[in-house]
Amino acid sequence: MVTNNGNGRVVGVLGGASITPSDVDWQHALDLGHALATAGYAVLSGGYSGVMEAASQAAAAVNGRVIGVGVSMFEQRGLRMNRWVTETVRFDTLRDRLYYIVQQPDALVALRGGVGTLSEIALAWSLMQVGEVPVRPLVLVGPMWQRVVETFAQDAAMSPQEVRRLLLVESAQDVVPALETWWAAPPDVPLRLGDAPSP
Repeated sequence: MVTNNGNGRVVGVLGGASITPSDVDWQHALDLGHALATAGYAVLSGGYSGVMEAASQAAAAVNGRVIGVGVSMFEQRGLRMNRWVTETVRFDTLRDRLYYIVQQPDALVALRGGVGTLSEIALAWSLMQVGEVPVRPLVLVGPMWQRVVETFAQDAAMSPQEVRRLLLVESAQDVVPALETWWAAPPDVPLRLGDAPSP
């Protein structure tokens, strides 16, 4: 179980494992990790490569708390925690790891990623929608997520106000101010109580 320290909050960082130092998204993850740790947040991620590694590296560089959440399946395939992780939580199944990543942190921030990142966002959004986990900031960074959310919201079978559960920001530098604004005045979006009965 992860416990809080510093300012009392842990922020989960989500994003693509295939991002490399030559990608602009690597710099975005460095910027995010640095901003979060400098503001006193612990940085929690999947702990392996890509966005997870860059955010971990930047947080560690300013003596931030860096938590990695591993899974036996990946490590049996040769993956190892990045060297910046100082605290590790491990699970036997990807399912359990996924649930931990979306329910344990006090906030979640997603940079550019793929199917895994999308699944983490969708699960967190869904669980908060019905109250399975307490409502918390869910920040999506950059134009990719802006386009995804706009396209989804156009035709989704949901109330338009559900989009208010998401914080859409332009850059990593916008994340800490967005978190502070959210905690000062969380959005008032009613829980979805369940599926309506058939007529």
